Amino acid sequence: MELTAFAGWLNSAFGGYDRFLLRLMHSMADSLGSVLTPLMKGITFLGEKGLILIVISLVLMLFSRTRRTGVCMFGAIACGAILTNFILKDWVARPRPFESFTAYRQWWEALGAPAEDGFSFPSGHVTAAVAGLTGLCLTRGRKWILPSVIWVLLMAVSRNYLMAHFPSDVLFAALIGLIAAFIAYAITQLIFRLLEQHDDKRLCALLLDFDLPLRLPSLRRRSEEDELDDEEYDEEPGDDEEYDDEPEKESEVKVRKDAWEYTDPEKLDISATFDQIVSERRRGSSAGADGEDPDEETERSFFHPRRSANNYQGKHMK
Repeated sequence: MELTAFAGWLNSAFGGYDRFLLRLMHSMADSLGSVLTPLMKGITFLGEKGLILIVISLVLMLFSRTRRTGVCMFGAIACGAILTNFILKDWVARPRPFESFTAYRQWWEALGAPAEDGFSFPSGHVTAAVAGLTGLCLTRGRKWILPSVIWVLLMAVSRNYLMAHFPSDVLFAALIGLIAAFIAYAITQLIFRLLEQHDDKRLCALLLDFDLPLRLPSLRRRSEEDELDDEEYDEEPGDDEEYDDEPEKESEVKVRKDAWEYTDPEKLDISATFDQIVSERRRGSSAGADGEDPDEETERSFFHPRRSANNYQGKHMK
């Protein structure tokens, strides 16, 4: 197969780099047997066409707080796919490693790796991974950098391990993914800036504020009614507040003592009069108790009305 000019330049310029890393992958496969092959096939399957990242970006678009991230990720993957699958692959037309050299084909057959169709340069798996995860990091912060780098490295190693791509294919795919992510990030910022400037328009407000969980009006209305009922119930005085027969706490008695001690002279005179009235009533009630029938009505204190000793009706008796 005749190579294009750019494919020939890649083979000559990056030939040593490609041979070193592919030989390293083959040595690792020989030393570990077939242990890593299923793992590498699984990683490749998860990165196929960037479908996992596309699904994640679509889910993020359903919520107002993460919509910017979802749009950026989706735009980065789409931009990377356009650059990779629709422009560069057919233009460069570089054959895959197992189609180019006999040694690479033997290593590929020893692994039992699946046959890949299409051209080799650049790697679509790595382009999608770098583009989508870079968009995630640009919009959500530095905490996503480490897991993104780990995922991209695993994807790159799996593509070289299975002899599906040259290491130079992976290297250029990472660069293309970064370019696609920054282009998508700039476009995303422009889109949301325009939406915020025209948020008085109904469509723009919907695109900014639409949130999937809040599109359930019956559940939202029911929850709001329950909250209003709870607030009204809390405001109404309870039975314990109206009829509290519990004894006073020691702290409350102490506070009241202190209040009587630190008052003006007029209040002290009133308290003295009050004590005198109470003592006279107690003496009268004790004198009446000696000569009267115990079933007769008796006085309790200044704060309580007269009531019969046998006709008491308390809080819990009808």
